[in-house]
Amino acid sequence: MIKFYCRHCGQQIGVPAVSAGSKARCPKCKEIIVVPEAGSAETVADESNLSGPKGEGKYAGFDRALFDIPEEDESVSEAINQVGMSKGEFEEFRRRKALLERYEAEQIGKRKLPGFVDVFLYPTSLWGLIYLGIFIGITLFLDAVGKIVPYYLVILHSITDSVIKVLVVLFMYWYFAECVRDSADGGLRAPKVIGDTPPLRDMFRQMVDIIVCIVIFFAPFFLYVLIAKRTDIIFWLLLVYAIFFFPMALLAFVVFDSVAGLDPRLIYKSISKTFWPYCGLVLFFTAAGLLIGVLGYKSSGSVYLFILARCLGFYLLFVGAHLLGRFYWKYQERLKWEVSL
Repeated sequence: MIKFYCRHCGQQIGVPAVSAGSKARCPKCKEIIVVPEAGSAETVADESNLSGPKGEGKYAGFDRALFDIPEEDESVSEAINQVGMSKGEFEEFRRRKALLERYEAEQIGKRKLPGFVDVFLYPTSLWGLIYLGIFIGITLFLDAVGKIVPYYLVILHSITDSVIKVLVVLFMYWYFAECVRDSADGGLRAPKVIGDTPPLRDMFRQMVDIIVCIVIFFAPFFLYVLIAKRTDIIFWLLLVYAIFFFPMALLAFVVFDSVAGLDPRLIYKSISKTFWPYCGLVLFFTAAGLLIGVLGYKSSGSVYLFILARCLGFYLLFVGAHLLGRFYWKYQERLKWEVSL
């Protein structure tokens, strides 16, 4: 992912790395911008917007080190004199450095185990297991406490239970999106995000974005079930539509971090370019959903099945996030996604 700031309005924008060097349109101010190369800093705003006559203005106080203000490059001869190398030694150093950078780039996203095995090991990093413990353990603990709490503490427990569960859910949705983005950048294990956690409002926005994506694709199916109360051809068509198109829409929405990812033209075009691999992705989500649904249905009379369904559900959620991001990592050259809305 490349994250940079619009030159015209200061809006932070995130785009896939494959879009580097291409022209795009800022989703906020609609001005044409050029996506910078990965690793370079982009100008936050035009120089005219940085400050007024007295150094005040819309972007006064921004650290100019964040702006794309090129410094004067030293000549090769001055660089050679500074490090005490001959010209030949300097050229050899640059060649070895380029080879090392190329090797390191090739190692990103390279699996040590067969893919079908390594995919299911994604949540097994130290921090992945910690977050799994948080998502599963806290909710189960609160449910267990609720069954033994004295009657005079029921209201207090209900308030505390609700607040903690809301915080866990907010973090879960945000971390799911982070796993998708990290895997899209070549990550092979669940990432550590301590220290990078955003404010609650950003977590809430991420949760709302994912829920909106779910509603757009599954609401027609559920509305038809509620109104028609029968299983006919329309029922199955709406279900197939939701199951088939949702994974690509969710991936695009998370990668773009913008409503640009829900453009139907983008979704249909992306699926057509990666049809057979994408069908495999859809099959995984369908099988995982069916498995969790069956376990959830059977767990109504068994505490052990309930705990198993909860654990398996969160585990497969991590794996699903990784598969979505990994799908982009593998087929980004075919997708060629760009921000154009």
